[in-house]
Amino acid sequence: MRNFDLYVSGILYGRLRLGDGTPQIQKLDVHTGALLDWQDLTDQDRDFYRSFVKMDFAALGQNLSRYEAGLQGTGEVSLCGERYTSEDGCSYLQRDVKFPNNKQMKEGRLIAVTCPAREMVTVLVEPGAEEETILRLWRSTWPEEQLFPVEHAGTFPVPMRDGVHLSTDVYLPKGCSAPVPAVLVRTPYGKEDGCEVYYRYVQHGYAVVVQDVRGRNASEGEWLPNYHEVEDGDDTLNWIASQPWCSGRIGMVGGSYLGYVQWAAAASGNPHLKALISVVCAGSSFVDLPRRGGSFTSGMLAWAFAVSQKTFHPELMERDDWEEVLNIRPLTDLPKKALGYDVPFITRWLEPSDYNDFWRRSNWQERSVGAQIPALIQSGWFDDNGMGTTEALELVHDFPRGMRKVVLGPWQHSGNSKYDMHGVSFGSQALRFDLDLLYFRWFERYLKGVENGVEKEAPVEYYTLGQERWKTAENWPVPQTVERALYLSSGGHANTSAGDGRLTWQAPEGEGSDSYRYDPQNPATHIVDMSENELEVPEDYTKEEHRPDILCYTTAPLAGDVTITGDMTAELYVSSSAPDTDFVVRVTDVDETGRSIKLADGVLSARYRNGFEQAEFLEEGQIACLKIRTTKLSNCFRKGHRIRVTVTSSAENFIFPNSNTREGYHSPVTVAAENTLHHGGAHPSRLLVRVEA
Repeated sequence: MRNFDLYVSGILYGRLRLGDGTPQIQKLDVHTGALLDWQDLTDQDRDFYRSFVKMDFAALGQNLSRYEAGLQGTGEVSLCGERYTSEDGCSYLQRDVKFPNNKQMKEGRLIAVTCPAREMVTVLVEPGAEEETILRLWRSTWPEEQLFPVEHAGTFPVPMRDGVHLSTDVYLPKGCSAPVPAVLVRTPYGKEDGCEVYYRYVQHGYAVVVQDVRGRNASEGEWLPNYHEVEDGDDTLNWIASQPWCSGRIGMVGGSYLGYVQWAAAASGNPHLKALISVVCAGSSFVDLPRRGGSFTSGMLAWAFAVSQKTFHPELMERDDWEEVLNIRPLTDLPKKALGYDVPFITRWLEPSDYNDFWRRSNWQERSVGAQIPALIQSGWFDDNGMGTTEALELVHDFPRGMRKVVLGPWQHSGNSKYDMHGVSFGSQALRFDLDLLYFRWFERYLKGVENGVEKEAPVEYYTLGQERWKTAENWPVPQTVERALYLSSGGHANTSAGDGRLTWQAPEGEGSDSYRYDPQNPATHIVDMSENELEVPEDYTKEEHRPDILCYTTAPLAGDVTITGDMTAELYVSSSAPDTDFVVRVTDVDETGRSIKLADGVLSARYRNGFEQAEFLEEGQIACLKIRTTKLSNCFRKGHRIRVTVTSSAENFIFPNSNTREGYHSPVTVAAENTLHHGGAHPSRLLVRVEA
């Protein structure tokens, strides 16, 4: 049996004996700060740690000798049903899985297993080998850090201004006599579920407050996503600041909805909120979800189903009949027919409306009173809430240097967790092992006032696909880029990737157009697995681009590398036989074999081309300019590759088909539309990009 120590975010969480025989564990009792007696690893323990630290200790012990015999040399190695790659013969990266368990070898001996995740990193290490892992950075940052036991101070019904009480758990650092800064987590997923993830902050001397948002789990009130979060966040911050254990300085942390509520609370201007750690945050309804570009994002129904009851039910995301579900009409019947019960918030969302006071109430960017709160922002190019992060980047753009920190990686919504995604590999540097360390340094600086220099580091760190490396910048958009335009043109037959659509840096000399027939009964496909609940994955659209209702505009093979970094905007001059229709833009990287990988996309309903507040319907024959903002990216289009822009009017699995009537996606009656994209001359359809100098 071999001895290993288990570290979570630099904190010793236990010791293990692994190898032949039953694994044994010596657990950390977080409530006393002491290690318990050795015991056999039970099935319950195994399940807990697989969920908490993303490691299977029993399987690791069973395969230990196989790893030590098989993980040798450089290149690719397959064993135990797993695939690894190594560039140095020491570090072996686990591929093709979420939450890879990377193996560190030394002289034929396994000395460490490291697992990155969205918000923390776990290290299982042989005693004495700590300095050969990320733990060396933790130890140099806190060489003699005092760690506190965790005390559950109780569950409290925190009153909101309208009399509704929100169920709130408070965890305190035991033995800390003076008031301490607090870390607030507000969640729709159940405050008890996974709460051990936040014990790390208590151990470092923070109070941690975990709250069920309104209408969820043990909290009172109506569950209407996003709607109450500005006011409820403000009231909760005031309650925390009034407690005797709180120093009055509060930070917030979390991802997705837990990121959204941070910006909502910040929009209130509450003076006690001093720091944000915003991870893959959700944004405003018409820019992000559920009304992206004025359409209705059908792809988010998986999430909506999971939160359709009082408590979180992730199993409701997994179905084998999503195609049938998305075809239920009228849409108002969808929850009842798919789930067997009504879901009031889905019904409310599906009501026909422009951007009005209902949607405005949940727009934290628009409601912000201008408070400049130090914000650490983390997201990825394939985050399906990426437009929320785009709004956050806009909000902090003019913050002083040091009050904004941005990390943008080759990640989806689940974050820092995969080297490979849907058959696309992102290189050995794709995952980070220092993100949780950065979180703690951010809170130390802005909640405890520790002069640790984090504010002096590069404000933006981003990963460039194709070059597979991290870069730094002073802001976003990246200053060392120049705006350029890629112009769309053709000989009139840009339909399919085999057509004559062209994409050039020079504006075409003549005018032209391309047309296609969009039938809502036969929508083009947005290639995702609905049950995965990831809507922006990179995917191969080669076959989909054979459809005649997809216009394809492609550059010639590039003579040299071209790196595009930033947000993109498609300016399209269009006309339609319908009063309203949608336009979907995708940007793909086409390699020498013709494989077309989607990197970014955007959507806009034509009725909202001049703003979401009021629909402006098209007149037949009218040529209108649509400005469609895409998701952001940093990608090096390699020499010999081609840049492609595709235009179509539907994206099944992503948005409900527009009916091509004034009723939009609501109408049970659909008509086919003849949609035309105009280019050249007075109608210079183009994609505005930022190219690295």
